[in-house]
Amino acid sequence: MTADARPLEHACAHCGVVIEGGGSDWCCSGCEMASAIIRGAGLEQYYARRESPGPRPSPVALAWDSVAVEQAEDGGSRAALQVDGLTCAACVWVTERVLLATPGVREAMVSHATGRCRVSWDPATVDLRTIADRIAAIGYRPRPLNAEVAPDRTLLVRLGVAAFAAMNVMLLSASIYAGWLDGMDPAHAAMFRWATLALATPVALWCAEPLYVGAIAGLRAGVLHMDLPVSIGVGSMYAHGVYATLRGEDGWLDSLTMLVALLLAGRVLEQRGRRRAVEAATALANSAPRLARRGGVEIPASELQAGDRIDVGLGEEVPADGVVVAGAARVRMSILTGEAEPVAVAVGERVVAGAVVEDGALAICVQAVGGQTLLARMADELAQAADRPAPPTLTDRIAPWFTGATLALAGLALALGGPERAMAVLVVACPCALALASPLATAAGLGAAARRGLLVRTGEALRALAEVRTVAFDKTGTITHGEPAVVAADDAVLRVAAGLERSSGHPVARAIRNEAIRRGIALPEAHEVREVAGVGISGTVDGRRWTLGAGRPGQVEIPGLGAITLQDVPRHDAARTVSQLRALGYRVVLVSGDHLDVARRIADAAGIEEVVAGASPEQKAAWVRAQGGEVLFVGDGVNDGPALAASSVGVAMGQGAASSVLVADAIVAQDGLGPVVAGLRAAVASKRAVRGNATRSLVYNAGAVAAALLGLVNPLVAAVLMPLSSSLVVWGASRVERWTR
Repeated sequence: MTADARPLEHACAHCGVVIEGGGSDWCCSGCEMASAIIRGAGLEQYYARRESPGPRPSPVALAWDSVAVEQAEDGGSRAALQVDGLTCAACVWVTERVLLATPGVREAMVSHATGRCRVSWDPATVDLRTIADRIAAIGYRPRPLNAEVAPDRTLLVRLGVAAFAAMNVMLLSASIYAGWLDGMDPAHAAMFRWATLALATPVALWCAEPLYVGAIAGLRAGVLHMDLPVSIGVGSMYAHGVYATLRGEDGWLDSLTMLVALLLAGRVLEQRGRRRAVEAATALANSAPRLARRGGVEIPASELQAGDRIDVGLGEEVPADGVVVAGAARVRMSILTGEAEPVAVAVGERVVAGAVVEDGALAICVQAVGGQTLLARMADELAQAADRPAPPTLTDRIAPWFTGATLALAGLALALGGPERAMAVLVVACPCALALASPLATAAGLGAAARRGLLVRTGEALRALAEVRTVAFDKTGTITHGEPAVVAADDAVLRVAAGLERSSGHPVARAIRNEAIRRGIALPEAHEVREVAGVGISGTVDGRRWTLGAGRPGQVEIPGLGAITLQDVPRHDAARTVSQLRALGYRVVLVSGDHLDVARRIADAAGIEEVVAGASPEQKAAWVRAQGGEVLFVGDGVNDGPALAASSVGVAMGQGAASSVLVADAIVAQDGLGPVVAGLRAAVASKRAVRGNATRSLVYNAGAVAAALLGLVNPLVAAVLMPLSSSLVVWGASRVERWTR
């Protein structure tokens, strides 16, 4: 178009902003440059494939030098960024290809689910700042991963409006239906119909916009997915509602509003579920110590380099991975092994960032800092989990065939019997039931699992749970309680020890007090009590001075009186849970960071035959991946995060570490492991209901569409028949609770 022919008011070719005057196709030089980059890379298809105009380019002024960059063995560099402003698959497509067309960039992968961009490049040719500027130049907003922003709330607002309208439309429709039996003044009926139309209009035209956008995008890409039949159904119901209201007749706007509200609710839940791995990775990365002592001077941990010598004292966290070069201490290494008890470390032994010195002091030679530490690699494992694409559902697989067949038959009906017959086909074959087959059964499954103590975050997780074949348990805090319990002690020894430990908060003290109370032993009063971390506790009981300290492995002792044996023991329902899982046909494995003899003892007590022992967090995740999918992993600690993320479904114990709860697909909200079995049963029941719902819906649609095509069903009868299919779906979903028992 020439400047003279261009209208005086038109939209920017890149971002869609309205421009006054006919001087340019673009609203600013930034959009012109973005368009030039896209077209120069041969990516003109972007403008045809996108679902909405691209964002306006804006300058990016961020500290890219502080972003963790990983060095590859071949001399290249790798990093991960967050890209905001991605609204559709076309945005992801154009961002990836613009990066790949940038000289020096070797690989680029962008996740639509999380907005995470992973890129590798040749540092001799290009740097990270240039790569970020390249993304910003086409209108998207790159930022470091830890620079989080508030999520878009538009979808939640659409859901709120749709839910409000649906509830009120249902009330108004119930009044109209009641008028069929008892009679209603025509003026009142008309008022209710117009009120219903007023409430349904924003739902059909604005709340359902994501459905229309998805349908149009699918057509542009040559794909028929569920958004298209749903959009046609919503559009047909709204058009009929307007037509019926104008003629003083009843429509089916109540079905329209409820359908849109349910579909939007499903999208909100799925969106929240896809963000949790990013949140977990950020929380885990931020748990690393911020300060370190080098040469007696406190410095930011980010300034440490490999080879530095640092000092870590009592109660402090180790700021980097390294090897002990001086000193000895007991260090709580739960972040590495998951075991609650501190371990003794001495010269030559390895410690990791995040480990806590319980007693003693260490001098450490730094080996890994920043993104190279175990803690950072664990965070990266969690982040990568968010980029996994969601598998297609049964409805997704059926939808293209259903859509194509419905449109073809509606066209045939139009040719055979005119618009009225075509309308009857579209209405009676409205895909509401098919669209609701999965959401309703999934919601029933989520509810059934929740009532039994397993809180499953998303429908996607519930569907994955139904495909599980292997159930892997962490040991400490999962199969066991995670704290020692007294397994052998004389009453006399236990009485004195309980008196000494009466006010202590140590896990051993709690175990001794609990056992004394269980046996009905009165706790004596102790005087002049003195507790030394890592050594023991002493005090006067019954006029005599006693000392309780470490004895042989797994014991504490009072010299001259006797010893108390403590062990971490399985949960009360561990053996029953394992037995039920095996009866249902699942393979059960214990995966632990502890020594084989300890892991084997707990496995035997719980009835687990297969044991993987001595596994680090990375080895746990590698073991899960090596199983080839369909693995449910149950854990509770920070060290379980990578395995939870790598598994098909990750389940966290509700009292576990915050990072494991964040990354998990489900949470055990009760004491014990029974909810895991209940959740698996609910998932299988939900899957069964989804298949049954889809089958019933297809059978109904086949018969009803055939009748409409032959002219046996008019639009009015079709409107009456349409709720029948949805009722069958609701009935199928209601059976999930019974099948879960």
